[in-house]
Amino acid sequence: LLFSATYPVGIKQLSSKFMRDPQTVKVEALHADSQIEQIFYEISPEQRLEAVVKVLGHFRPASCVAFCFTKQQVQEVVDHLTAKGMSAVGLHGDLEQRDRDQVLAMFANRSTSVLVATDVAARGLDIDALDMVINVELARDSEIHIHRVGRTGRAGEKGIAVSLVAPSESQRARAIEELQKAPLNWQQYDQLSVKEGGKLLPTMTTLCIGSGRKDKLRPGDILGALTGEAGIAGTQVGKIAIFDFQAYVAVERSMAKQALERLNNGKIKGKSLRVRIL
Repeated sequence: LLFSATYPVGIKQLSSKFMRDPQTVKVEALHADSQIEQIFYEISPEQRLEAVVKVLGHFRPASCVAFCFTKQQVQEVVDHLTAKGMSAVGLHGDLEQRDRDQVLAMFANRSTSVLVATDVAARGLDIDALDMVINVELARDSEIHIHRVGRTGRAGEKGIAVSLVAPSESQRARAIEELQKAPLNWQQYDQLSVKEGGKLLPTMTTLCIGSGRKDKLRPGDILGALTGEAGIAGTQVGKIAIFDFQAYVAVERSMAKQALERLNNGKIKGKSLRVRIL
């Protein structure tokens, strides 16, 4: 059996070398218009980075995945958003496993608002309640576009998918239109306005604890330390993720410094552990 989220030419050629008369099972990857609102903006290449900022400032999603082609583009977008005071992290194939775990933990626990990722790095991610997808650049394969867009609007929730399209990508846009069998929803980029509400910052902050599964650290140990010695209410503690040698816990942003100070001056499971804010 060969499983693939998309079926590009390269995979098809590879399978033909090893498989004899294979049967293909394909699920149509189109999404209901009632669940996902797709919006396309024509931009110049020079506007691309600032366009991401404008889209985020206009729609103000609590969680968003911005898809890029290369790790260089990922870093450029992350750097630009960070410089604008937005919370963003990057995900690409060159990350060490520990760094990847950290990035995904921060995004899953809502302590960062924007995950900027390459298609390859984002494969297999199971992201709950994703408000928005941004195609920083249109996918070269229209099926990959559909797969990107399908990250939002799941489990009965509504989602928004915004695509930034330079003139050189017009042929890709036509291919998407042909696959969807419906006209694309083009809107004027100049009409995007940044809504009031201050900086787009997440409500949670992640604390990284220098101990993990190998030390028999459990979520209950961390929760107990926070709600006990640290004096934080259980409702102010978010997701806890434990890996082999480190753990991540989300706390409300307003309580982060208090939690950090109390945990560093106290003990978790009878031990003094190093804790830092990410």
